Amino acid sequence: MLSRFMSGSIRNLEREYNCTVRLLDDTEYTCTIQRDAKGQYLFDLICHHLNLLEKDYFGIRYVDPDKQRHWLEFTKSIAKQMKSQPPFTMCLRVKFYPPDPAALKEEITRYLVFLQIKRDLYHGRLLCKTSDAAMLAAYILQAEIGDYDPGKHPEGYSSKFQFFPKHSEKLERRIADIHKTELIGQTPETSELNFLQKAQMLETYGVDPHPCKDVSGNPAFLAFTPFGFVVLQGNKRVHFLKWNEVTKLKFEGKTFHIYANQKEIILTYFAPTPEACKHLWKCGVENQAFYKLEKSSQVRTVSSSNLFFKGSRFRYSGRVAKEVMEQSAKIKREPPEIHRAGLVPSRSCPSITHGPRLSSVPRTRRRAVHISIMEGLESLRDSAHSTPVRSVSHGESFMPRSRSQATDASEGSAVISDEAYSPSDSVLPTPVAEHSMELAVSRQINGAPCSIEEEKESEAGTPTHGEGGDFGADGRSAQEGAGGDSALSEVEQVNKFVLSVLRLLLVTIGLLFVLLLLLIILTESDLDIAFLRDIRQTPEFEQFHYEYFCPLRRWFACKLRWVGELLINK
Repeated sequence: MLSRFMSGSIRNLEREYNCTVRLLDDTEYTCTIQRDAKGQYLFDLICHHLNLLEKDYFGIRYVDPDKQRHWLEFTKSIAKQMKSQPPFTMCLRVKFYPPDPAALKEEITRYLVFLQIKRDLYHGRLLCKTSDAAMLAAYILQAEIGDYDPGKHPEGYSSKFQFFPKHSEKLERRIADIHKTELIGQTPETSELNFLQKAQMLETYGVDPHPCKDVSGNPAFLAFTPFGFVVLQGNKRVHFLKWNEVTKLKFEGKTFHIYANQKEIILTYFAPTPEACKHLWKCGVENQAFYKLEKSSQVRTVSSSNLFFKGSRFRYSGRVAKEVMEQSAKIKREPPEIHRAGLVPSRSCPSITHGPRLSSVPRTRRRAVHISIMEGLESLRDSAHSTPVRSVSHGESFMPRSRSQATDASEGSAVISDEAYSPSDSVLPTPVAEHSMELAVSRQINGAPCSIEEEKESEAGTPTHGEGGDFGADGRSAQEGAGGDSALSEVEQVNKFVLSVLRLLLVTIGLLFVLLLLLIILTESDLDIAFLRDIRQTPEFEQFHYEYFCPLRRWFACKLRWVGELLINK
């Protein structure tokens, strides 16, 4: 508490803060902002740097010291939203996935969405069958290294790039075959457009999973897509509600409710922390407003509770999807230049420097990157979106496969998945130092790219812990803490119930007191209203008037007279 107070005091003395935003191409944009600068100012700076006009699909994300993700609110001060000390570090990401990315007006916007979906594919958020995965990876190869050239691309060249968390040798060969034979002559723009059209058809397109538990305590992942609300659980999609079917989203503490079908609660889930639940609720409110409403003038302030004295209030402040499309149609300018860089082999983890990919402006810093563009600077932070679901059809589920099993499986039914999926690794928004050396070695052996932040933490030896201990990879510690967690949850529920009752009682007493004062003022006034006249004629009112009200009025008049005389004498 003392450290937070001191850090806040030091921060208040500063007039300017340094701010670094990690972009989708793994470069960094560094600038200086004023103490009272709002989120919109920083977002406009980044969009100007990227020469981006269709900017409503994007947002700035940051992670607080408690490892909780947040979207930067553009109408509020940046310094007041950040709980950490400057310099501030954030990330530019796609916040609202376009319902039809191929319909975007400008190529620069499609390229940025392409980078985001490519990142989703690598981190396991965009799930697909092996046949679709091979096609998507081949589009990435064609877009970033061009046509197949035997002189530049030796046998097995596709195995040197990491497109997915894990994949088989058979899939690598299939990717190379498609790249060699089916995509010859395609320009980067065409390959990226084909990639977007293919990805948009997948069931998990636009999924940003939030880890939760259902009423039975089973792990689940909630997500908001361009088409509705999704629940992923136990290796399959168990619920899907279109946006016009969702009537209200509400949360209280860790509990999240989804209302539909004439305000009946049909789904209830529990987030790991109250902060995570509030973030989930705000994401749902924003996505529903963006995709469902016809005009931004229809956006209303939403409360997390039915009572005005309790809960959080939030209002989406941007434009809605229909307005964004209409505004994009009015764009008339020369297409901005896009500087693309080729893929870098990820298995050897070479130290490389990304050249400029987008237009450069002052205060931009390009840095050496120790990982492939597939993983980027936010490898584990992005993996907070990952989900254990590996199904792409309604009700279809599967079991994780080993590499040999995946090799022998048929293309039509195989699904890209981890060999041993660990939810704790996928829901953490920041790198984990536990077993970091083993993790780094295993990633190099398995061909996964190395992470700069993992290496920094392994060198520092700083232990960090993930959110939600019962999701951890260490089953023994989860079992040991299960009893304590359940006891604490029961105590928390009782405390919340008692606080709610006390709050309701205090507010009721306060309202009754205010109403009584208002009634007394009205009855003692000269207003000639029938019901007031009837009250004045009752014996009880006459007794109250002469025994209580008149003496109290004389006492107040005496005190006011005494105060007036003191002021005159001075």
